[in-house]
Amino acid sequence: LFQLVSLLLIGIAAWGIGFGLISSFRVVGVAIAVGIFLFIIALVGLIGAVKHHQVLLFFYMIILLLVFIVQFSVSCACLALNKEQQSQLLEVGWNNTNSARTDIERNLNCCGFRVFDRNETCYSDCFRSLQCQPCAPIIEEYSGMVLRFVGGIGLFFSFTEILGVWLTYRYRNQKDPRANPSAFL
Repeated sequence: LFQLVSLLLIGIAAWGIGFGLISSFRVVGVAIAVGIFLFIIALVGLIGAVKHHQVLLFFYMIILLLVFIVQFSVSCACLALNKEQQSQLLEVGWNNTNSARTDIERNLNCCGFRVFDRNETCYSDCFRSLQCQPCAPIIEEYSGMVLRFVGGIGLFFSFTEILGVWLTYRYRNQKDPRANPSAFL
């Protein structure tokens, strides 16, 4: 499961860069780094299970538990944000990143956050005709839906991770079938 999610993260980041949807290297770098981290963790769990290696399974279980805690917390936070908090969070993000602002203006065909100012630089096609609408209403329309979707998917996968922790714990304490039958682990 981790391998699938990690490869999906890496693939989406590469797709976003390839089609010019994301120009921020930080966003793509973080997505690729998280994908590589999850892939390595999945490999540790796979090798630990195949080799029946107690230490690898223990580290896999602990890291999986930490990932569960972080993912569960972020998922709950996504689901708990109300409209006002979403709006404040979007405005802080808008004011602190230039590359995301450029991507949003270009892809959503809007200029400015709350008001359209003709004196500011805008990368949207509508800026030439000076008929742009502000970006805040467009972003807020999608942000609630995206946060609920991301929170729900994160919550689902966090519970599969706790299942993985439990199964790892159960499997870790079993006797290795290839070992000496009289030896207990």
